[in-house]
Amino acid sequence: MKSSRLFAYVGSYTTPERQGRGNGINVYSVDPRRGTLGHVQHLGGLENPSFLALNAAGTHLYSVHGDRSEATSYTIDPQTGRIAILNRQPTGGFNPIHLAFDAQARFLIVSNYGSDSIAALPIERDGALGPYSTLTAIKAPLGPHRREQTNVRPHHNPLDRTGRFFYLPCKGADCVIGYRLDRRRGVLVEASRVAARPGAGPRHIDFHPTGAFAYVINELDSTITTYRQDRRSGRLAPLQTIPSTPPDFTGYSTGAEIWIDRPGRAVYVSNRGHDSIGVFAIDRRTGTLSPIQWVPTHGGVPRFFTFDPAQRFLFVANQGGDSVVVYRVRRNGLLAPTQARVKVGSPACIVFRQW
Repeated sequence: MKSSRLFAYVGSYTTPERQGRGNGINVYSVDPRRGTLGHVQHLGGLENPSFLALNAAGTHLYSVHGDRSEATSYTIDPQTGRIAILNRQPTGGFNPIHLAFDAQARFLIVSNYGSDSIAALPIERDGALGPYSTLTAIKAPLGPHRREQTNVRPHHNPLDRTGRFFYLPCKGADCVIGYRLDRRRGVLVEASRVAARPGAGPRHIDFHPTGAFAYVINELDSTITTYRQDRRSGRLAPLQTIPSTPPDFTGYSTGAEIWIDRPGRAVYVSNRGHDSIGVFAIDRRTGTLSPIQWVPTHGGVPRFFTFDPAQRFLFVANQGGDSVVVYRVRRNGLLAPTQARVKVGSPACIVFRQW
């Protein structure tokens, strides 16, 4: 029986405006038992490949480019895991910040943080990106923060568990907007909208694997909000908001990333300033959260983290600490330190390919 191989693709910030010390996209082989990383490839000549997405077949990688106006597709060599640029397409706006596939993998949805719009880029048969047909403009009243809420600032656009709705936390407008994709026209249409606390700055969202719950990390006030999701209409109803940092922490911190584990037992968040991963137990009946652990990220500005495909490990990208640090996920969902870590300039996103 042929053993599977696991590769990690790490995007980074590269430009002086972002204090970037990255050099493009780095590819690593991953030891699935120890979580250690071995360098395979560096693909340079890329500006701020800051968020990545991998198609389900593992044949193509895609990136957006922070502070720029384009998305890029890459081919993946099935034997070595190495990548090569396939093509680029404009996203129709400034500072594209996130990207996600629709349920049929026919479109790549991209949110433009700097210009308040969403584009649906068709995916061609060879994996290349086609041009978008129409932009969806995002309009909402702005929040009270004078520096961080000067425009709507859509920050994340993942597809929910039903495969019907994309949800867009809007950091600048203190709301989360749900969209459905009109595939015929290649455009997103608003389906729902829910307000957050003024000044909260909703940033990223994830969905319970079985229950009708969604969880949002709010960047500006370092909180987590639990929502009940109506899976027919897409509407979200707030249930609970709690701090993402410990009660005895008095410093400045901002929330960044959020994930739920596969069993649906815990929510994980990253805190930039407190420089930690927080673990919160999920009440299976109510969906609400209670804190059970905070672990240090051993590096500044943990912008991103994610699980490996088997969810044996949690990989933390310390954007300010120029490192990827690895924690083991115990059977009870708590995190345990490992010796696995790698130096990489200004890491911003990690995705995995296994075959």
